[in-house]
Amino acid sequence: MRRALLAGCLGLIVFSASAEVFTYVDVQGNRVFTDQPRPGNARRVPLTTSNRMPANPTGAAPLTAAQKPVEPALFRYDMLRVLIPEPDATIRSSAGELIVSVTSEPGLQKGHRYRLLLDGQATGEPGLSPVFPLSNVDRGSHNLAVEILDAEGRIVERTANQPFHMLRISLAQKRQVKPCVSEDYGVRPECPLKDKPAEEKNPFLRFF
Repeated sequence: MRRALLAGCLGLIVFSASAEVFTYVDVQGNRVFTDQPRPGNARRVPLTTSNRMPANPTGAAPLTAAQKPVEPALFRYDMLRVLIPEPDATIRSSAGELIVSVTSEPGLQKGHRYRLLLDGQATGEPGLSPVFPLSNVDRGSHNLAVEILDAEGRIVERTANQPFHMLRISLAQKRQVKPCVSEDYGVRPECPLKDKPAEEKNPFLRFF
């Protein structure tokens, strides 16, 4: 019986595409399916319309993943660098003051801003000015970098770290390097008026 069932299934697979299918029982009692009519007990098997679809049906839209909105490419600058100070420059300032100047090529685009980084930390809010005054920078070696941000705060360009060295000279050291003279008192910070020595009186004026 199992063999007859298996033969029937195979017969349906093989002959399903044929125009006609016939069946009969052979002398061993097995059900046989064939596309050739046989005289005697063979009978025609009615076939239903196939429900199979072609592998690539005409007009079917290809399956695609959910499309994400494509973000516009960020603008690319040809050049961005720190002009002042120069790499490895030594800055001498008793107050730790420093003026940083940057430049880009082409110039800053609409909606873009400069942001200066000192040792990896922003020195202030992004802005249009390429000049950044800094004060009270600790003595020692530091790194400067500049970024260009777009209107959404994304980094468009960034320079490599550029080192400089801050040498904070005390007022006493300044006086040692360049001693104060009379006209310096009250003018140079290291030469306050209170430290100005008293002027000697003309000895000839004592008799008047």
